[in-house]
Order: sequence, then C-alpha cells, then structure tokens
Amino acid sequence: MISRDVCERVLRRAASTGADYAEIFAENTLDHSIQMVSGKVERVEDAVIAGAGIRVYKGLRSVMASTVDTSEEGLLRCAEKAAEALGQGKAELEIVLTERLFGDIHPVRIVPASVPNGRKIALLKEGVCAAREYSPLIRQVTGTLLDIDHNILIATSEGIYAQDRQIRTRMMITAVAEKDGETQTGGCRPGARMGLELFEERVNPREVGIHAARQAVTMAGAGYCPAGVMPVAIDNGFGGVIFHEACGHSLEASAVAYGTSQFAGKLGEKIANEKVTAIDDGTIPNAWGSINIDDEGTPAQRNVLIEKGVLKTYMVDKFNGRRLGLPSTGSARRQSYAYTTTSRMTNTYIAAGEDKNEDIIASIEYGLYAKEMGGGSVNPATGEFNFAVNEGYIIRNGKICEPVRGASLVGKGSDVIQKIDMVGTDLELGQGMCGSSSGSIPTNVGQPLIRVSSITVGGR
Repeated sequence: MISRDVCERVLRRAASTGADYAEIFAENTLDHSIQMVSGKVERVEDAVIAGAGIRVYKGLRSVMASTVDTSEEGLLRCAEKAAEALGQGKAELEIVLTERLFGDIHPVRIVPASVPNGRKIALLKEGVCAAREYSPLIRQVTGTLLDIDHNILIATSEGIYAQDRQIRTRMMITAVAEKDGETQTGGCRPGARMGLELFEERVNPREVGIHAARQAVTMAGAGYCPAGVMPVAIDNGFGGVIFHEACGHSLEASAVAYGTSQFAGKLGEKIANEKVTAIDDGTIPNAWGSINIDDEGTPAQRNVLIEKGVLKTYMVDKFNGRRLGLPSTGSARRQSYAYTTTSRMTNTYIAAGEDKNEDIIASIEYGLYAKEMGGGSVNPATGEFNFAVNEGYIIRNGKICEPVRGASLVGKGSDVIQKIDMVGTDLELGQGMCGSSSGSIPTNVGQPLIRVSSITVGGR
C-alpha cells in the first residue's frame, strides 16, 4: 500500500517534535454484504474503507491523526498535524524500517471477492428457505451473508514494516415465530477467518436456518421465566459472552492502566474458582477473532489470563503497557484507521474442565439452563452486568424441563467467576462483534457447559 521509503519519511515527520514512538496504520478494506428477507434479495452493498492513522507518543502523552489521502504529500501533512499537536521538541528518533514477514496461520482457499454474487445468494437462500420451511409458525426470516477483505500495513519507529490480509466470512439468519398473537425471535450467526470454503468445511447453511427457526418456535411456545436467586447452567459457545463482558473487558489494559477495572492491581491473586482457567488466544487457525499480528505489529499470542483461579496477566497494548510497566501481549486492535488502537480481546474463553455435562445438569435440583445467551450490558469498573437469555429451560430434579422466555442474568463479574463451580469438557466458540473505544471488532467468545452455583435470574 505504502512503500517502506515513504513510511520512513512520514514517521520522521511525525516524530519531529520529540516523540519517542511513532506509528502508521494504513488499511484498504472491502466490506461486502447481501441481505435477504423471506427469500428475496433486499440489498447488496459494497463498502471500501481506505486511509491511514498516524500516532505519536511522548511519555504518557498520545496523539492520533487520520487521513483518507494516502499519497506521500497527504501522509506528510497528517504527520505534521500529529507532531504539532504533541508539542515542541527536538527530533531524536533514528528510524530505519525492516520488512517483517510474520506468516499466515489462517489459509483461505476461496477469496469471496472473486466469487459472483449469484453463488453467494444461493448459499444464503439455502439457509433462509430452511428456516421458512421449518414450521408454519415462522412469519419472517432475514438472512445476511458478509465477507470482509481487510488489508493492513503497520510501520513503526521501532523498525517494524509489516502487512497482513484478513479475510472473514459470516452468515447470519434471524427467524420470527408467532403463536397466540405473540412473536419471538431466534438466530444463528456462524463465522470464521475463512473464505467461502467456510460453507464446504464447517457451516451448513440449512443447519443455520433450522437453528434460528427452531429457537424462535421453541420460545414462541414458552411461558415466562420465574425470577429469583438460583443455580444456573450456561451452555457452551456463545454462553462465553458472560465472561467476555463481565470479566474480559476488566482484564484489558485500557481499563486496568487507569484503575477503572475491578481487577486492577490483582496480578497473582486468586480471583476465581480454582476450576476456572480463562484464555485469550489470537493464534487459533481460522478462528473468527484470530490475527497474525495485532494493529501495532506485535505477533498474535496465546495469553493465559486466569489459571486455576489465579490472575496471571492482562491483555496489553503498547501505550497502556507504558502505564503498567508491562510488555505488549499482541492485544492492540482497532476497527479502522480512523480509531485509536487500544487493548482488546481476540478469542476469549473459559478452558475445558473435567465435569461431565450430565453431572452438571443432575447437580441442580431447581434452576435455569441457559442454552443460548443474548446481548447485555456491563460496567467494566464494577463488573456489574445484565444479560438476556435467548433460549432457556427450567431444570427440575436434575432434568431439563420446559422452555421459558424473558429470562436474564444479573450479577457482578468478580462474584460470578467465584461461583463457577463446575466446568464441562465440551468447549465451543461463538462469534460476535465487540464494541469499545477503538470501535467494533470481530471476537470469539467461548466456554464448555458451566454451572454457576448461585446468580440472580430476572423474569416474572
């Protein structure tokens, strides 16, 4: 995208007022989507995001400027603005860039941009039609097929000059069922850092549609969940959103470095039940949240955050690492060149344990089985959260019984990870988009089936 020689000149200009670190992040991204409503194509969209962000540090001061003009003149003007905003000083950095090749652990066989829309529409229609045909209770089905080709270049005053190409594909189907005048929604949204081979190797479009429709129909026929404090079994896959939101964000250096995290200053302390080991791993081949390098040019890493209940590390980017006195963990991410990079998650999950699923369910005399979690909200400073349960069932005498709707889980992250007292073996990951100060980025959440011994369940 931008030659090494040009990057060197731009970085020198950016560091000309005394910066002790300078960085260029450039991107050229093609974002393609097809939306279908009840079997008919509603919209086909192509978006191109192209530009560069230039960032400089001096001690604990940071300035970022961005531009859509990636010519040498445009980049130099942008660098000049960043340098001026940082302040007056003398250039001290000697900048010599060396190209780095970090390899690609996420091979892509079928680049989506090279495939005609007709083939993509056929895949999406297969899933949408499967959902429509599942039950006469289905009233509407919406499907979206996304493919993203994200090309980035990173050059830093530390000598890094590196590029990466990130291709991701995802199918999302939402079904609406109606019964007795009331409607309920079900969904399924698998994705991976892969091309269209995703639908040959991992994802069957029909199964995506059937999953969404089954959930909608099940919830349409369900009664309301009773409220109270009770044990809850949270299923694998997207159930991991509880840890991601209630604890994961509090383990990012962007919160820890400023003392606004519930886990600040607790490295080496026992913060969770000894059955809990939690990991953020950006190196899982072809996983939705995986990277080869982060957005500061640091190679992806497997970071054990909590090991048998003990806090081992945080997720750290370079700037917040300065405040903490910690090295980068390959956790710097941003939505695009227009956002400032900060510490973020990649693929974050509770590791598999040794408890059998049947034993986890059998251990609950009366409680809730949260088969699939939905969205929610959390305060990273306190860890207080509120999450919807998209699909839930009452457990009676150790058996999963009738479905219930309207359930939510309410609690505090530091409390709930102390109360995870059973962890199953069936680890699975679920795909999502995580929003924070550096924008919306693809992340995986995950866990096996777990038991929370006691948590507040909202309902009726």
